[in-house]
Amino acid sequence: MSVHTKSPLTACRSRGLAGNIRVPGDKSISHRALILGALSVGETTITGLLEGDDVLATADALKALGASIERGDDGTWHVHGTGVGGFQDPRAPLDFGNAGTGVRLMMGVLASQPVTARLTGDASLSGRPMGRVLAPLQRMGAQWQSDGETADRLPGIMKGAEAPVPITYTLPVASAQVKTAILLAGLNTPGITSVIEPKPTRDHTERMLKGFGADIRSQTLERGAVQISVKGHVELSPRAVQVPADPSSAAFAIVAALITPDSELTLCDVMLNPTRDGLVRTLIDMGADINSVNRRDAGGEEIADLVVRSSKLRGVDVPPERAPSMIDEYPVLAVAAACAAGTTRMRGLAELRVKESDRLAAVATGLAAAGVAHRIEGDDLIVDGGTVPGGATVATHMDHRIAMAFLTLGLAAESPITVDDATMIATSFPDFETLLRNAGAQISADPEARS
Repeated sequence: MSVHTKSPLTACRSRGLAGNIRVPGDKSISHRALILGALSVGETTITGLLEGDDVLATADALKALGASIERGDDGTWHVHGTGVGGFQDPRAPLDFGNAGTGVRLMMGVLASQPVTARLTGDASLSGRPMGRVLAPLQRMGAQWQSDGETADRLPGIMKGAEAPVPITYTLPVASAQVKTAILLAGLNTPGITSVIEPKPTRDHTERMLKGFGADIRSQTLERGAVQISVKGHVELSPRAVQVPADPSSAAFAIVAALITPDSELTLCDVMLNPTRDGLVRTLIDMGADINSVNRRDAGGEEIADLVVRSSKLRGVDVPPERAPSMIDEYPVLAVAAACAAGTTRMRGLAELRVKESDRLAAVATGLAAAGVAHRIEGDDLIVDGGTVPGGATVATHMDHRIAMAFLTLGLAAESPITVDDATMIATSFPDFETLLRNAGAQISADPEARS
């Protein structure tokens, strides 16, 4: 077993961030584009694909299952699919690294295909629960056998159903990943497979399935619930996909510009899907100067350029119903809250406890190290903002968003903030350090930067 070597990074107080930047392609869209391309007959081309470790792990898994996936010299990815139900047993375990989205979506793909595959990942991924996605897939006929002491953890063996059964499944907890896994399994299942979500989640899967020619329909039920249904055994058609800039990655640059004095940053091609814009709406509630310009359509998703200027933020109460539209952005929202005047209360954050780390605990520990007053009450995080002392080393717990969030906080802290390990940032935002440094952020691997 190889020994992981940590790579610390330090962020120092900065000012005057400026320029036009484009953060990497959206991770959710990138995973789905590769998967649907691999399930189509013919060639799908993908531009702007996020070339982070998580997405590349999904690409490698699809290749091991029989799809042909190549990157052209111009950065365009070419996917030649096997068609729905055309995968073959892989010769080796499918290693998803740190990719929680990738492994959960691929569980759905495998659940209704007559293949057997061993799924594995790194220590962080192996510690994350998979029960919520496995439960409906097992109802459809898939079998799962874990190698570990806990039945719903990686590594394990997924055996797809020989005769999958369509289901109608009500999500007990809002989860776009579980919804997507069921819909993907439904593609190779006879009849109609339906998912009922009491609260809407990100709808990238529905949009992309429609674009690839799936027979998919949504209807609104009582009390705002939505039922999404897909018809199985319908051939998917390849298409050209343009991946917009990831709003979850853009979040760090947005907050960096807001809390760093004399800054004006333009973030290009950012996706503004209404199921993903919770952070921007919340920051505007806090007094952020964020303007969207050049709104346009890209492959069924609305995108725009965001012009962000330094702002005096104020604390707000963030309602729990906003969580699905910004679940990955709470660590960096906590950073904005630490720099805001007054108190910010973020409600209903139970989902953060089962991310790449227990993000609620990791954020609280990081805030404490940086000298930020805060407390946890149930599933709520309360942050008392103002001056951030800094001068600390924050444990990232192998979580890319914790690492990027506290490096962002270091740009506004009185003393530098170091994260103990930045290697996992490559899973979602390989150029994070380079892009922010080019914009004027003081981020360095030099430990003397803290002196």
